[in-house]
Amino acid sequence: MSFDVRVTSADEHLAFIDSRRSASFLQTPAWGAVKAEWRHESIGWFASGSSDGVQVGAALVLYRQLPKVKRYLAYLPEGPLLDWASDDLGALLRPMAAHLKKQGAFGVRIGPPVVTRRWDTASIKAGLADADVRRLDEVAPTERDATGARVVTQLSELGWRPQVVEGGFAAGQPRHVFQVPLAGRGEDDVLKGMNQLWRRNIKKAAKEGVEVTCVDGADVTDAELRAFHDLYVHTAERDRFTPRPLPYFRTMVDALGAESPDRIRLWFARHDGDLVAATIAIRVGAHSWYSYGASSTAKREVRGSNAVQWAMMRDAIAAGADVYDLRGITDTLDTDDAHAGLIQFKVGTGGEAVEYAGEWDLPLNRAVYKAFTLYMGRR
Repeated sequence: MSFDVRVTSADEHLAFIDSRRSASFLQTPAWGAVKAEWRHESIGWFASGSSDGVQVGAALVLYRQLPKVKRYLAYLPEGPLLDWASDDLGALLRPMAAHLKKQGAFGVRIGPPVVTRRWDTASIKAGLADADVRRLDEVAPTERDATGARVVTQLSELGWRPQVVEGGFAAGQPRHVFQVPLAGRGEDDVLKGMNQLWRRNIKKAAKEGVEVTCVDGADVTDAELRAFHDLYVHTAERDRFTPRPLPYFRTMVDALGAESPDRIRLWFARHDGDLVAATIAIRVGAHSWYSYGASSTAKREVRGSNAVQWAMMRDAIAAGADVYDLRGITDTLDTDDAHAGLIQFKVGTGGEAVEYAGEWDLPLNRAVYKAFTLYMGRR
Protein backbone atom coordinates (compact mmCIF):
# COMPACT_ATOMS: atom_id res chain seq x y z
CA MET A 1 0.00 0.00 0.00
CA SER A 2 1.18 3.54 -0.72
CA PHE A 3 0.46 6.68 1.29
CA ASP A 4 0.09 10.41 0.77
CA VAL A 5 1.48 12.85 3.33
CA ARG A 6 0.02 16.33 3.53
CA VAL A 7 -0.49 19.24 5.89
CA THR A 8 -3.54 18.91 8.14
CA SER A 9 -5.33 21.24 10.50
CA ALA A 10 -4.67 21.20 14.23
CA ASP A 11 -8.21 19.89 14.75
CA GLU A 12 -7.61 16.94 12.40
CA HIS A 13 -4.29 16.25 14.11
CA LEU A 14 -5.88 16.31 17.55
CA ALA A 15 -8.76 14.09 16.42
CA PHE A 16 -6.25 11.46 15.31
CA ILE A 17 -4.46 11.64 18.67
CA ASP A 18 -7.78 11.27 20.48
CA SER A 19 -8.46 8.07 18.50
CA ARG A 20 -5.37 6.42 20.01
CA ARG A 21 -4.76 5.00 23.46
CA SER A 22 -1.81 7.33 23.96
CA ALA A 23 0.61 9.65 22.20
CA SER A 24 3.53 11.76 23.32
CA PHE A 25 2.60 15.28 24.45
CA LEU A 26 5.51 16.39 22.25
CA GLN A 27 3.41 15.33 19.27
CA THR A 28 0.32 17.35 20.14
CA PRO A 29 -0.58 20.47 18.12
CA ALA A 30 -0.25 22.50 21.33
CA TRP A 31 3.44 21.64 21.60
CA GLY A 32 4.02 23.58 18.41
CA ALA A 33 2.78 26.68 20.22
CA VAL A 34 5.15 25.96 23.12
CA LYS A 35 8.09 25.84 20.70
CA ALA A 36 7.13 29.16 19.13
CA GLU A 37 10.71 29.93 18.08
CA TRP A 38 10.48 27.11 15.51
CA ARG A 39 8.18 26.98 12.52
CA HIS A 40 5.73 24.11 12.92
CA GLU A 41 3.00 22.24 11.09
CA SER A 42 0.75 19.22 11.51
CA ILE A 43 0.93 16.52 8.85
CA GLY A 44 -1.14 13.42 8.22
CA TRP A 45 -0.77 10.10 6.40
CA PHE A 46 -3.59 8.98 4.10
CA ALA A 47 -3.90 5.78 2.07
CA SER A 48 -3.35 6.67 -1.59
CA GLY A 49 -6.59 6.54 -3.56
CA SER A 50 -8.64 6.28 -0.37
CA SER A 51 -12.11 7.54 -1.22
CA ASP A 52 -13.11 8.13 2.39
CA GLY A 53 -9.87 9.92 3.30
CA VAL A 54 -9.03 7.62 6.22
CA GLN A 55 -6.06 8.98 8.15
CA VAL A 56 -3.49 6.41 9.26
CA GLY A 57 -0.82 8.62 10.83
CA ALA A 58 -0.07 12.07 12.19
CA ALA A 59 2.85 14.17 13.32
CA LEU A 60 3.88 17.53 14.65
CA VAL A 61 6.88 18.79 12.68
CA LEU A 62 9.19 21.44 14.14
CA TYR A 63 11.39 23.19 11.59
CA ARG A 64 14.73 24.37 12.99
CA GLN A 65 16.27 26.93 10.66
CA LEU A 66 19.97 27.05 9.85
CA PRO A 67 21.62 30.40 10.60
CA LYS A 68 21.21 32.91 7.73
CA VAL A 69 19.67 30.47 5.23
CA LYS A 70 16.14 29.17 4.75
CA ARG A 71 16.99 25.52 5.16
CA TYR A 72 15.62 23.50 8.03
CA LEU A 73 16.08 20.41 10.13
CA ALA A 74 12.61 18.86 10.34
CA TYR A 75 12.26 17.51 13.87
CA LEU A 76 9.49 15.15 15.01
CA PRO A 77 10.10 14.69 18.76
CA GLU A 78 8.88 11.29 19.98
CA GLY A 79 7.07 10.85 16.68
CA PRO A 80 5.59 10.42 14.19
CA LEU A 81 2.43 8.59 15.26
CA LEU A 82 2.34 5.63 12.89
CA ASP A 83 1.84 1.88 12.80
CA TRP A 84 5.42 1.11 13.78
CA ALA A 85 4.65 -2.62 13.67
CA SER A 86 4.48 -2.36 9.86
CA ASP A 87 6.81 -4.62 7.90
CA ASP A 88 7.24 -1.83 5.34
CA LEU A 89 8.15 1.35 7.17
CA GLY A 90 9.63 2.69 3.95
CA ALA A 91 6.13 3.04 2.50
CA LEU A 92 5.29 5.36 5.41
CA LEU A 93 8.57 7.23 5.80
CA ARG A 94 9.48 7.92 2.15
CA PRO A 95 6.43 10.12 1.40
CA MET A 96 7.07 11.96 4.68
CA ALA A 97 10.65 12.68 3.66
CA ALA A 98 9.50 13.87 0.23
CA HIS A 99 6.98 16.25 1.78
CA LEU A 100 9.51 17.66 4.25
CA LYS A 101 12.09 18.17 1.52
CA LYS A 102 9.57 20.26 -0.43
CA GLN A 103 9.14 22.34 2.73
CA GLY A 104 12.84 23.22 2.72
CA ALA A 105 14.21 20.51 5.02
CA PHE A 106 17.82 19.41 4.50
CA GLY A 107 17.36 16.57 7.00
CA VAL A 108 14.79 14.84 9.20
CA ARG A 109 15.05 13.76 12.81
CA ILE A 110 12.47 11.39 14.29
CA GLY A 111 12.02 9.65 17.63
CA PRO A 112 10.01 6.46 17.06
CA PRO A 113 7.80 5.89 20.15
CA VAL A 114 8.67 2.20 20.27
CA VAL A 115 10.25 0.31 23.15
CA THR A 116 13.29 -1.88 22.56
CA ARG A 117 14.09 -3.17 26.09
CA ARG A 118 12.83 -3.07 29.69
CA TRP A 119 14.48 -3.72 33.06
CA ASP A 120 12.38 -4.40 36.14
CA THR A 121 13.10 -3.09 39.62
CA ALA A 122 14.87 -6.23 40.80
CA SER A 123 17.28 -6.18 37.83
CA ILE A 124 18.12 -2.52 38.35
CA LYS A 125 18.70 -2.97 42.07
CA ALA A 126 21.02 -5.91 41.36
CA GLY A 127 22.96 -3.78 38.89
CA LEU A 128 23.29 -0.90 41.36
CA ALA A 129 24.55 -3.32 44.02
CA ASP A 130 27.17 -4.89 41.72
CA ALA A 131 30.42 -2.90 41.75
CA ASP A 132 31.38 -4.38 38.38
CA VAL A 133 28.25 -3.05 36.64
CA ARG A 134 28.38 0.47 35.23
CA ARG A 135 25.57 0.63 32.64
CA LEU A 136 22.11 -0.76 32.01
CA ASP A 137 23.54 -2.46 28.92
CA GLU A 138 25.55 -4.68 31.26
CA VAL A 139 22.38 -6.02 32.89
CA ALA A 140 20.23 -8.58 31.08
CA PRO A 141 16.89 -6.95 30.22
CA THR A 142 13.73 -8.54 31.56
CA GLU A 143 12.04 -7.95 28.21
CA ARG A 144 13.15 -7.40 24.61
CA ASP A 145 10.52 -5.97 22.31
CA ALA A 146 10.31 -7.61 18.88
CA THR A 147 8.60 -4.59 17.29
CA GLY A 148 11.31 -2.27 18.55
CA ALA A 149 14.02 -4.54 17.17
CA ARG A 150 12.32 -4.61 13.74
CA VAL A 151 12.01 -0.82 13.71
CA VAL A 152 15.73 -0.40 14.42
CA THR A 153 16.62 -2.87 11.66
CA GLN A 154 14.30 -1.27 9.11
CA LEU A 155 15.50 2.27 9.86
CA SER A 156 19.11 1.21 9.36
CA GLU A 157 18.26 -0.49 6.06
CA LEU A 158 16.39 2.63 4.90
CA GLY A 159 19.42 4.86 5.45
CA TRP A 160 18.44 6.48 8.73
CA ARG A 161 21.28 7.26 11.15
CA PRO A 162 20.98 6.67 14.93
CA GLN A 163 21.95 9.60 17.13
CA VAL A 164 24.42 8.03 19.53
CA VAL A 165 24.85 9.56 22.96
CA GLU A 166 27.79 8.60 25.15
CA GLY A 167 26.38 8.68 28.69
CA GLY A 168 24.46 11.53 30.26
CA PHE A 169 21.32 12.97 28.73
CA ALA A 170 20.72 13.36 25.01
CA ALA A 171 20.48 16.80 23.45
CA GLY A 172 17.03 15.75 22.22
CA GLN A 173 14.55 13.51 24.01
CA PRO A 174 15.67 10.84 26.51
CA ARG A 175 16.26 7.35 25.17
CA HIS A 176 15.91 5.83 28.63
CA VAL A 177 12.96 6.67 30.87
CA PHE A 178 11.49 5.29 34.06
CA GLN A 179 7.85 4.22 34.12
CA VAL A 180 5.38 2.73 36.59
CA PRO A 181 2.91 0.39 34.83
CA LEU A 182 -0.67 1.11 35.94
CA ALA A 183 -2.89 -0.95 33.62
CA GLY A 184 -5.00 -3.33 35.67
CA ARG A 185 -3.58 -2.07 38.96
CA GLY A 186 -5.24 -0.21 41.81
CA GLU A 187 -3.72 2.10 44.41
CA ASP A 188 -2.98 -0.76 46.81
CA ASP A 189 -1.14 -2.72 44.10
CA VAL A 190 1.01 0.26 43.15
CA LEU A 191 1.76 1.13 46.75
CA LYS A 192 2.76 -2.47 47.53
CA GLY A 193 5.12 -2.38 44.56
CA MET A 194 7.12 0.49 46.07
CA ASN A 195 10.10 -0.09 48.28
CA GLN A 196 9.89 0.26 52.05
CA LEU A 197 11.52 3.73 52.05
CA TRP A 198 8.96 5.18 49.62
CA ARG A 199 6.02 3.75 51.56
CA ARG A 200 7.47 5.04 54.83
CA ASN A 201 8.04 8.51 53.35
CA ILE A 202 4.48 8.68 52.01
CA LYS A 203 3.14 7.75 55.45
CA LYS A 204 5.44 10.27 57.14
CA ALA A 205 4.25 13.07 54.84
CA ALA A 206 0.67 12.28 55.77
CA LYS A 207 1.51 12.12 59.49
CA GLU A 208 3.35 15.47 59.29
CA GLY A 209 0.28 17.05 57.75
CA VAL A 210 1.60 17.69 54.23
CA GLU A 211 -1.30 18.91 52.07
CA VAL A 212 -1.26 18.30 48.30
CA THR A 213 -3.42 20.29 45.90
CA CYS A 214 -3.59 20.61 42.12
CA VAL A 215 -4.73 23.18 39.58
CA ASP A 216 -5.81 22.45 35.99
CA GLY A 217 -3.73 24.22 33.38
CA ALA A 218 -6.53 26.49 32.17
CA ASP A 219 -7.02 27.75 35.73
CA VAL A 220 -3.39 28.36 36.76
CA THR A 221 -2.92 31.94 37.98
CA ASP A 222 0.23 34.01 37.58
CA ALA A 223 0.78 33.80 41.34
CA GLU A 224 0.55 30.00 41.32
CA LEU A 225 2.91 29.70 38.39
CA ARG A 226 5.32 32.13 40.05
CA ALA A 227 5.26 30.02 43.23
CA PHE A 228 6.16 26.92 41.22
CA HIS A 229 8.89 28.75 39.30
CA ASP A 230 10.50 30.30 42.38
CA LEU A 231 10.82 26.84 43.95
CA TYR A 232 12.04 25.41 40.63
CA VAL A 233 14.81 28.06 40.39
CA HIS A 234 15.77 27.27 43.99
CA THR A 235 16.00 23.58 43.04
CA ALA A 236 18.11 24.42 39.97
CA GLU A 237 20.59 26.40 42.08
CA ARG A 238 20.86 23.57 44.59
CA ASP A 239 21.14 20.76 42.05
CA ARG A 240 23.23 22.77 39.55
CA PHE A 241 21.15 22.74 36.39
CA THR A 242 20.03 25.62 34.19
CA PRO A 243 16.37 26.48 34.81
CA ARG A 244 13.90 27.46 32.12
CA PRO A 245 12.51 31.00 32.39
CA LEU A 246 9.07 31.77 33.77
CA PRO A 247 7.60 32.82 30.37
CA TYR A 248 8.38 29.33 29.00
CA PHE A 249 6.14 27.76 31.63
CA ARG A 250 3.42 30.36 31.10
CA THR A 251 3.38 29.49 27.40
CA MET A 252 3.45 25.77 28.14
CA VAL A 253 0.60 25.88 30.65
CA ASP A 254 -1.53 28.15 28.46
CA ALA A 255 -1.02 26.13 25.26
CA LEU A 256 -1.51 22.67 26.73
CA GLY A 257 -4.27 23.83 29.06
CA ALA A 258 -6.24 25.29 26.16
CA GLU A 259 -5.93 22.09 24.11
CA SER A 260 -7.62 19.82 26.65
CA PRO A 261 -9.02 20.41 30.17
CA ASP A 262 -6.94 17.65 31.77
CA ARG A 263 -3.83 17.91 29.60
CA ILE A 264 -1.62 19.68 32.17
CA ARG A 265 -1.82 20.25 35.92
CA LEU A 266 0.30 21.98 38.53
CA TRP A 267 0.65 20.20 41.85
CA PHE A 268 1.67 21.76 45.17
CA ALA A 269 2.70 20.14 48.46
CA ARG A 270 2.56 22.45 51.49
CA HIS A 271 3.43 22.03 55.14
CA ASP A 272 2.00 24.56 57.59
CA GLY A 273 1.50 26.91 54.65
CA ASP A 274 5.08 26.54 53.34
CA LEU A 275 5.53 25.25 49.79
CA VAL A 276 7.83 22.22 50.08
CA ALA A 277 7.37 20.62 46.65
CA ALA A 278 5.75 21.47 43.32
CA THR A 279 5.41 19.58 40.04
CA ILE A 280 3.93 19.70 36.57
CA ALA A 281 2.01 16.67 35.30
CA ILE A 282 0.85 16.06 31.73
CA ARG A 283 -1.56 13.47 30.32
CA VAL A 284 -2.46 12.44 26.79
CA GLY A 285 -4.95 9.59 26.57
CA ALA A 286 -3.80 6.81 28.87
CA HIS A 287 -0.22 8.07 29.30
CA SER A 288 0.59 10.31 32.28
CA TRP A 289 3.91 12.11 32.76
CA TYR A 290 5.72 13.74 35.63
CA SER A 291 7.27 16.55 33.60
CA TYR A 292 8.94 19.05 35.95
CA GLY A 293 9.58 19.01 39.67
CA ALA A 294 10.87 21.29 42.42
CA SER A 295 11.47 20.88 46.13
CA SER A 296 12.63 23.04 49.01
CA THR A 297 15.87 22.43 50.85
CA ALA A 298 14.13 23.33 54.10
CA LYS A 299 11.69 20.85 55.61
CA ARG A 300 12.93 17.96 53.51
CA GLU A 301 12.14 15.72 56.45
CA VAL A 302 8.37 16.11 55.86
CA ARG A 303 8.79 14.29 52.50
CA GLY A 304 6.79 16.63 50.33
CA SER A 305 8.33 15.21 47.13
CA ASN A 306 7.08 11.71 47.93
CA ALA A 307 3.66 13.05 48.87
CA VAL A 308 3.19 14.95 45.62
CA GLN A 309 4.42 12.02 43.52
CA TRP A 310 1.96 9.67 45.19
CA ALA A 311 -0.86 12.17 44.66
CA MET A 312 -0.02 12.35 40.94
CA MET A 313 0.11 8.57 40.67
CA ARG A 314 -3.28 8.26 42.36
CA ASP A 315 -4.69 10.84 39.97
CA ALA A 316 -3.30 8.89 36.99
CA ILE A 317 -4.84 5.66 38.30
CA ALA A 318 -8.21 7.37 38.77
CA ALA A 319 -8.03 8.67 35.18
CA GLY A 320 -7.52 5.13 33.85
CA ALA A 321 -3.93 5.68 32.75
CA ASP A 322 -1.86 2.71 31.58
CA VAL A 323 1.46 4.19 32.69
CA TYR A 324 2.91 6.83 34.97
CA ASP A 325 6.02 8.14 33.28
CA LEU A 326 8.77 9.75 35.36
CA ARG A 327 10.63 10.71 32.16
CA GLY A 328 14.35 10.60 31.61
CA ILE A 329 17.12 8.70 33.30
CA THR A 330 20.65 8.09 32.11
CA ASP A 331 21.88 4.56 31.49
CA THR A 332 24.35 4.70 34.39
CA LEU A 333 24.25 2.26 37.30
CA ASP A 334 27.57 3.49 38.69
CA THR A 335 26.80 4.74 42.20
CA ASP A 336 29.77 7.11 41.97
CA ASP A 337 28.10 8.87 39.03
CA ALA A 338 26.04 11.92 40.03
CA HIS A 339 23.26 10.79 37.68
CA ALA A 340 22.83 7.50 39.56
CA GLY A 341 20.86 9.26 42.29
CA LEU A 342 18.05 9.91 39.84
CA ILE A 343 17.44 6.26 39.03
CA GLN A 344 17.86 5.34 42.69
CA PHE A 345 15.04 7.76 43.58
CA LYS A 346 12.78 6.56 40.78
CA VAL A 347 13.41 2.84 41.27
CA GLY A 348 11.79 3.14 44.69
CA THR A 349 8.43 3.51 42.92
CA GLY A 350 8.64 -0.14 41.88
CA GLY A 351 8.54 0.65 38.17
CA GLU A 352 10.85 -0.23 35.33
CA ALA A 353 13.56 1.31 33.19
CA VAL A 354 12.45 1.52 29.57
CA GLU A 355 14.67 1.97 26.53
CA TYR A 356 13.17 3.48 23.37
CA ALA A 357 14.57 3.22 19.85
CA GLY A 358 16.14 6.66 20.23
CA GLU A 359 16.38 9.49 17.73
CA TRP A 360 17.28 8.90 14.09
CA ASP A 361 18.34 11.25 11.28
CA LEU A 362 17.81 11.05 7.54
CA PRO A 363 19.95 13.46 5.48
CA LEU A 364 18.00 14.92 2.54
CA ASN A 365 20.80 17.19 1.36
CA ARG A 366 24.06 15.55 2.41
CA ALA A 367 26.26 18.65 2.03
CA VAL A 368 23.97 20.86 4.11
CA TYR A 369 23.38 18.09 6.64
CA LYS A 370 27.15 17.65 7.08
CA ALA A 371 27.57 21.40 7.61
CA PHE A 372 24.78 21.34 10.20
CA THR A 373 26.42 18.42 12.01
CA LEU A 374 29.73 20.28 12.15
CA TYR A 375 27.99 23.44 13.37
CA MET A 376 26.21 21.59 16.17
CA GLY A 377 29.43 19.85 17.14
CA ARG A 378 31.14 23.20 17.73
CA ARG A 379 28.37 24.59 19.97
